[in-house]
Amino acid sequence: MRHYRTPLVATLAANSISTAGTSLTLIGVPWFVLETTGSAGRAGVVAFCATLPIVLAALIGGPLIDRIGRRRVAIASDAVCGLAIAAIPLLHQVGALEFWMLCALMALNGFAHTPGNTARYVLIPDLAEHAGTTLPRAASLFDAVSRGARMVGAALAGVLIAFAGSETVLLLDAATFGLSALLIAVGVRGVGPAEPRRGGAPVSLHTYGTELREGYAHLLGNRLLLSVVVMVMFMNGTDQGWNAALLPVHAEAELGGAKAIGLLTALFGAGGLTGALLYGAVGHRFSRRAVFTVCVILCGAPRFLVAAVTGTTLPLAVTMLLGGIAGGVLNPILTTVIYERVPDRLRSRVSGALTAGCEFAMPLGGLAAGLLVEGLGASGALLAMGGVYFVATLSPLVFPSWRTMEGPAAGGEAIREEAETGQETAVPSQEISSSAPSRPAPAP
Repeated sequence: MRHYRTPLVATLAANSISTAGTSLTLIGVPWFVLETTGSAGRAGVVAFCATLPIVLAALIGGPLIDRIGRRRVAIASDAVCGLAIAAIPLLHQVGALEFWMLCALMALNGFAHTPGNTARYVLIPDLAEHAGTTLPRAASLFDAVSRGARMVGAALAGVLIAFAGSETVLLLDAATFGLSALLIAVGVRGVGPAEPRRGGAPVSLHTYGTELREGYAHLLGNRLLLSVVVMVMFMNGTDQGWNAALLPVHAEAELGGAKAIGLLTALFGAGGLTGALLYGAVGHRFSRRAVFTVCVILCGAPRFLVAAVTGTTLPLAVTMLLGGIAGGVLNPILTTVIYERVPDRLRSRVSGALTAGCEFAMPLGGLAAGLLVEGLGASGALLAMGGVYFVATLSPLVFPSWRTMEGPAAGGEAIREEAETGQETAVPSQEISSSAPSRPAPAP
């Protein structure tokens, strides 16, 4: 069989560029709101408006991705996001940007961004096979390049905000979406799994509802995937609070401004890149569950505590770097687990359901963080949200479903669970040794 790597490389490149742009938005928009309004509460409202549509799009979008085609969805998603983000600084420059417009544009960006992310994500198993590489390696590479892009985008955002202003950051973000769309349009052309599904039932509300229910039924019928969703939901909610309000407020008050945000976020991204690459190189030698349990506890809660009790950059920088290394291990494990447990025909639908569940708390996380800062102060808000994060990450130690994480090759526990719930287990075509970790989906 002849292997072609161009579609996989193009998808990885597009995803990395889009992710770098998202990092620019992640830092640029909260800082833009603080600069123009001076209100942490309003920053939380913007975060709520930006993330609620993400959940709505994930809730209903899975079947549409297959019908429209993963390639077309990825291109259209990037195009809409680029236009929405570009409109913010352009309207501000002519004095026409109202606060409700900012909220609406961020809502449009969130609604359009989710299908594109999902489309690129669900293509990876097919493109890995197309390129002649293993699924765990492709999953680790997908996460590594995303984290590397996040690191570069964060560092660039901090520097650009300090020297050119947050509006420049948002214009650059818009350009990254355009480049991502171009890469997918050119590099993934003619790849069967990226094109619209043929031969399905005629389009109707009944058919759409049936396909949507299939995705949620598969998720609800798998106890491990359900445990992942619940834990990551709380992690993503508190992470959103950290990014949208807690870190910008802490940096402005204690750390010297936007450059510190860029540095800290870049260190977290550098750690994540290192962790993902380390796991890709040697992770198969260790128990998935043991590695995942240790890393998930270390990846998030410590930074909330350190920020709450210190007012200097160095302790938080070290904590962010080490937390990033731990966090970089999580997604390759989760991604492998999900690909193993979801058959190809359901992948877009189940991925949409997973995304909706994992990001369900994000709108409230950003809003709650802004309100907590105004009610309890920055330190109180950091301790409160860090406590939620820590409790959520104890899940692998508490719930028995996590014991099936080792994968179908590790003694058949996952297969037995699927048989009990009436779901089928999809094992990747690549060989996975009995000691190899598996992977589920979106973690911080």
